[in-house]
Amino acid sequence: IMLHSTLALSLLLIAVTSNLAMAIKKEKRAPQTLSRGWGDEITWVQTYEEGLYQAKKSNKPLMVIHHLEDCQYCQALKKAFAENEEIQEMAQNNFIMLNLMHETTDKNLSPDGQYVPRIMFVDPSLTVRADITGRYSNRLYTYEPQDMVFLIENMKKALRLIQTEL
Repeated sequence: IMLHSTLALSLLLIAVTSNLAMAIKKEKRAPQTLSRGWGDEITWVQTYEEGLYQAKKSNKPLMVIHHLEDCQYCQALKKAFAENEEIQEMAQNNFIMLNLMHETTDKNLSPDGQYVPRIMFVDPSLTVRADITGRYSNRLYTYEPQDMVFLIENMKKALRLIQTEL
């Protein structure tokens, strides 16, 4: 009986330990759930408020991506965004990054409506840059997968505008 319970205890210990190891592994990867597929190398903030705080603190512009999981245009844009090395690198190094699947209370983030996908930039001075627009006059802040070069230009513009305005 003694041997039997020792064996059972060891097996239990092994089970608990491996579960713990898996939990620890998951813990390390947790921030990546915030990427939602937009780029796992990027450090994402969780909320708009946190994004504004980090932008002000770091003097980097905040890039806000509004999207929805079941929107095919969002999915297509996400794929192009995630696969573009230049965008991923700039996003990681020069921007505070936020992707949102819900609207914020800040009406400045939806100057021409609450459509998705839309990408807006907020200056470290906490000014929403409504002047940094995409190519489409009916949805000023939307981008399509073929617009990545244009989005890169707008990211550079967001960075340039900080330098000149401080």
